[in-house]
Amino acid sequence: MQHPESLQYLGVRDDIAARIAGGEFKPGERLPSERQLQIGGGVARGTVREALFQLEAEGVIYRKDRSGWYVSPPPVVYDPTRWEGFMSYVEAQGRRPATETLSKTDIVCDGMLAEIFSRPIGSPMYWIRRRRSVDGRAVLFESIVVDASLAPGLIDHDLNGSLTSVLKSVYGIGVARNKVDMRPCALTGEEAEALRVKSGLPGLNLVRTCYDAQGRVVEFDREHWRHDSLKISVDIRVR
Repeated sequence: MQHPESLQYLGVRDDIAARIAGGEFKPGERLPSERQLQIGGGVARGTVREALFQLEAEGVIYRKDRSGWYVSPPPVVYDPTRWEGFMSYVEAQGRRPATETLSKTDIVCDGMLAEIFSRPIGSPMYWIRRRRSVDGRAVLFESIVVDASLAPGLIDHDLNGSLTSVLKSVYGIGVARNKVDMRPCALTGEEAEALRVKSGLPGLNLVRTCYDAQGRVVEFDREHWRHDSLKISVDIRVR
């Protein structure tokens, strides 16, 4: 049986959560320091920190390096059954999206990509890595592979916006079908670094395969989201 003192952090967690829910601390606002919370609650600093870690795991708050704890903003609502680019659906929710291209380079098909794209091993591909933000906060790291034969010269274009729009307007390529797989993950390595979070923080991994009207794979995306930044919502009509 757990000693009651070992569960003291849950009381601190509940108190901070209630203050957030009551509007004392608003989305994006910095919380008092751990020391201030310790003094105010009359508990050990380790207890306060454990409560904060619990709230972070729940997506209620998040950390900024050397800056402290902040109240998480509302998550972006995402419906995987609808095809809208990141820029479009974020803007439609009254939020401010931004995209930063981290790298774009030529690669060739390895065995895995050859199977995904139904192209010979060694076929030219483009590899694009981007960081995407909502209201100035990095929420998504994506690694995208595009078939170079369908969009020659793609990486010469500005990709700090909607890749979907570039493919449509420049190359006449539209997406007719999306296959999306989702699973929880831990953000580590380049994903954690790109999103500026501590390695090991929970995240959501989306793997998206996009097909054109002819059934060709146009792009293959691997996305890593902050766990507190996305809400999956699907409205299914029964016929």
